[in-house]
Amino acid sequence: MGCLFSRFGFFQNSRQHLEEEKPEPKQYSWDLKRDTLNVKDYILDGVKGETVGRLPGTVNGQQFVIQNCQDCNIYIFDHTATVTVDDCVNCNVFLGPIKTSVFIRDCKNCKFVVACQQFRTRDCSQIDIFLCCGTQPIIESSSGMRFGCFQYFYPQLAGQFEMASLSVYNNSWSTIHDFTQDPTETHFSLLPQDAKCDAYVPIPTSEPFDNMQISLEMEKSIIPLTLGERRKPSDESCLLVFFSDGSSHDRSHNYIELMRANHVSP
Repeated sequence: MGCLFSRFGFFQNSRQHLEEEKPEPKQYSWDLKRDTLNVKDYILDGVKGETVGRLPGTVNGQQFVIQNCQDCNIYIFDHTATVTVDDCVNCNVFLGPIKTSVFIRDCKNCKFVVACQQFRTRDCSQIDIFLCCGTQPIIESSSGMRFGCFQYFYPQLAGQFEMASLSVYNNSWSTIHDFTQDPTETHFSLLPQDAKCDAYVPIPTSEPFDNMQISLEMEKSIIPLTLGERRKPSDESCLLVFFSDGSSHDRSHNYIELMRANHVSP
């Protein structure tokens, strides 16, 4: 009997020892990030008649949601992973570089300045967009859509384009594809060639955006101004190749500046 209790005591001690040495569950970087993020910091919901947004360094590549806003000026001066804009009316919206996609749904009478990899709208009407898009923009069940070339500058914008992996020289803003084409109606057109972003989405002058150092001068714009699908002033064209040797960005920028000085549109 003593032997039995002795063995039982051994098993109890062994189990207690194993429980004490049981390793702590692993923590992964995405779990830690989830614990520190406040979801409310990445949503604008139900805002009416205000100027709101986010400053550089406050979003840092996270997903962002804008919904149910009315009569607002909204500025996201940072890079994001993806953005959805739903059910907004009479709003002016600036969206900094978006690494993947922006999806605008059920919005009307709004104006946007957007830089993204993929652009799509659904069930929208009377929307003006100054766009930089790495792929073909897509509209669906939308009408009164007008597009122009993204033109904008503030000191942090170039770095945000790099963080979002967007090329400043790959802009398909005017090659729109309409998923719901109608032979009797055109659902999209281009904005006037001389249209300026601030005539549609005003530059914010109130706090906390009054120190952003925003410029809409063509010479400062991160994105070169292009004519897109508009008729070119000349039928002549040429192909230029800048080899990727570490200096291609500077050479292409200098070449564009030279064309601007000679009044030639890229």
